[in-house]
Amino acid sequence: MQRSEKLEEFKKSVTNRFNVYNSLFLNLPYRNIENVGMLIPLLFEQCEKGLKSGKKPQEILDAFFQNYANVESEKHRIDFMFRIIQYVERQVVLYDSVEDAAFPKLHQHTTSLSIKDYFQLVNENKSWDKIAKKLSTFSARIVLTAHPTQFYTPAVLDIMEDLRSLILEDSINDIDLTLQQLGLTSLINAQKPTPLDEAKNIIYILRNVYYDAMGELFAYIKNNIKDDDFDNYNIMKLGFWPGGDRDGNPFVTADMTKAVADELRITLMKCYYNDLKRLRKKLTFKRVRQPLNSLRDNLYIAMFDSQKPMDYDDIIGPLGDIRDILVNDYHSLYVKELDHFIDKVRIFKTHFATLDIRQDHSKHKLVVESVLKQKGVIKEELNELTDTQMTRVLLKEKWTLDPADFEDAIVKDTIQNIAQLADIQKKNGEEGCNRYIISNSEDIFSVLFVYGLFRWCGWEADKISFDIVPLFETMKGMENSEGVMQSLFDLPEYKAHLERRNGTHTMMLGFSDGTKDGGYLKANWSILKTKETLSKVCKKNGIRAIFFDGRGGPPARGGGKTHRFYAAQTKDVANHEIQLTIQGQTITSTYGNKEQFMHNSEQLLTAGLSNNLFGKEHVISRASRKLIEELSELSFAKYDALKNHEMFIPYLENRSTLKYYTKANIGSRPGKRGNKKKLELTDLRAISFVGSWSQLKQNVPGYFGLGTAIKTLKDNGRIGEVKKLYKEVPFFKALMLNSMMSLSKCYFELTSYMKEDKAYSDFWNILHEEYKLSKEMLLLISGYTILMQDEELSRESVKIRENIVLPLLVIQQYALQKIGQNADHRDLYEKIVTRSLYGNINASRNSA
Repeated sequence: MQRSEKLEEFKKSVTNRFNVYNSLFLNLPYRNIENVGMLIPLLFEQCEKGLKSGKKPQEILDAFFQNYANVESEKHRIDFMFRIIQYVERQVVLYDSVEDAAFPKLHQHTTSLSIKDYFQLVNENKSWDKIAKKLSTFSARIVLTAHPTQFYTPAVLDIMEDLRSLILEDSINDIDLTLQQLGLTSLINAQKPTPLDEAKNIIYILRNVYYDAMGELFAYIKNNIKDDDFDNYNIMKLGFWPGGDRDGNPFVTADMTKAVADELRITLMKCYYNDLKRLRKKLTFKRVRQPLNSLRDNLYIAMFDSQKPMDYDDIIGPLGDIRDILVNDYHSLYVKELDHFIDKVRIFKTHFATLDIRQDHSKHKLVVESVLKQKGVIKEELNELTDTQMTRVLLKEKWTLDPADFEDAIVKDTIQNIAQLADIQKKNGEEGCNRYIISNSEDIFSVLFVYGLFRWCGWEADKISFDIVPLFETMKGMENSEGVMQSLFDLPEYKAHLERRNGTHTMMLGFSDGTKDGGYLKANWSILKTKETLSKVCKKNGIRAIFFDGRGGPPARGGGKTHRFYAAQTKDVANHEIQLTIQGQTITSTYGNKEQFMHNSEQLLTAGLSNNLFGKEHVISRASRKLIEELSELSFAKYDALKNHEMFIPYLENRSTLKYYTKANIGSRPGKRGNKKKLELTDLRAISFVGSWSQLKQNVPGYFGLGTAIKTLKDNGRIGEVKKLYKEVPFFKALMLNSMMSLSKCYFELTSYMKEDKAYSDFWNILHEEYKLSKEMLLLISGYTILMQDEELSRESVKIRENIVLPLLVIQQYALQKIGQNADHRDLYEKIVTRSLYGNINASRNSA
């Protein structure tokens, strides 16, 4: 499909449909909010015109209230703004539904490889043996997280699913009715969700989307690979963080982890039970009734009694027996349908998704310190021991810890949790929970503390059925990673552990804090270099390296176009598996329904597979590396100067929505680590950090420093080198395109009133100048006339979404101005700021 045709299809399937249904929606006669819907288009017009002419949000809204809405009292104006927020939130839901409904049509002619395209390419290259071998071992794992950027409750997701179906049928009357339902359904949590609530929200998607979608994807690959014995049931895997990710979340306890593990297993049993029920209607033959009924009864018990789980063999065994009976006695009738069910059981076993455990290195240090004090090995601090002495203690000492012997809650819970992981594996299978991730890993003890704690919490050294995964996320962590891994490989005890773990080592890189720490280009360049270095050190030691990427949602948290990211990896990066986190509204926007899940999963698989098997392997020349390094350091210097500016933290605290993230009932986790009175960047969570820049429409972490870096080379007569780099190095181009996405979502007009702010005008000008420069330089090296020039569908989507929430953004800035002026009704204005977070983030879908 040509570009003009794509845009025409987008206009027809998305823009026009949204306008039609939006006009219905804005005229719904809700009680107490008459005429509000009709005033929204007018408010948008006034906001757009006002901001372009340099007016302050306060001036725009005061004039609107006086001249158009006829709302005089401050209290009534506040009520009116809350109603606007309610409407805009629902407009975002409507737009999401329209766009999702159009997804299959818009992506019919994508330029990225589908599995079908991939198999055709294999045919042309006559390389079935090679591809069959690769597919038999290759795997992609998407790990679903509960980071607080996902606000749609199951009730709203149900409405969205109904809307998608009705929109495809153009059923206008039913759409009208469903929009009324949407208008009367709460979109926000009445109270802060617990980790179990977060888990259930995502398990809802597992049950209603991924269970069938993964089965269909596997069936398609199996039917097209020309290998009757294809049995790589791990080609797509699911990981799960809610309930296991305790990094900075005091509400994730050992009991919570156990409850979520039970919920995953029980929900899967419900899926199996429903599939079996459908099969029973077809398998009406005498000899299969007894094994069918017996399996159904056992699944029914396992669905409701968490203390009576079913083993994998107790499910797969009877299904195999039933299959044999069908083949031998009933002409193989309905064997195909039964095989499809058996394949799903082989994919999900008894766990559904692998529950990962994650904790920050500092917490393990606290636990080990407490244990060694209690055992009399140290008096107060770990540094009383040399590294050699500490290593010996962790690898050799045989203790059995009892949580009751310790007072600190974290210490007690960590011991209790590690001890109970064996029971979770017993119920959900080893794949149900077999990875322990350590945030902020910077030295060898990030891994050895966990290894030692497993030994002391009831695990025999040769029975530790867990991968211990260091997360190298800071610049320091990435710089130290090669030495850390080599030191680990040099330890006979740890090397023996790796041999029992199939000679593989998973390492997590970057995540959100890398960009926060090092700036966009330096962080991502460091991640690639670290991957290459760790691939080399693992290969040298006979270890299979597997990389787990914290991809986040927006480019500023490691996200962006996922398939482009993996397709651009160099040949020096180990490519045995693709593993990445999917978080926030990226879960629903990228993998939220069956069509999206299958499309994006195919992109993930083909990006990883084609990197090795087809076309030119990506090699970054020495000259190109030197140039990227130079740009990286120049951009980091600019970003680092901004981080160290005296107004950096005060600006975020006093002119952004940062403090309101913790007040919103968005996620269970606090907005920052620790309880320090004074805010420090290191304690600040990347989600609230990146999200606050996004709410300001400044998106600083997604590009800041790039403009200065490229301009420096331009001034030295070297712009041709950068243009060549963009053209010839896919990795660099992928990063620049992601930054364009961040830039395209900037709207500095929203905060231009800060130019007159005595305290912050200089700081705002620094941000604005770098934004303008970065935009100019990226257009220069790409040859584009507009940002995202070759991504017309994404560009149009961004434009519509930004327009929908413009009134919301102006209201948010208005409220922030009122708070800054110590106006009356401060508590209500703070509620407006907090409430406006939801619609803005949901509209962005990846928050930058």
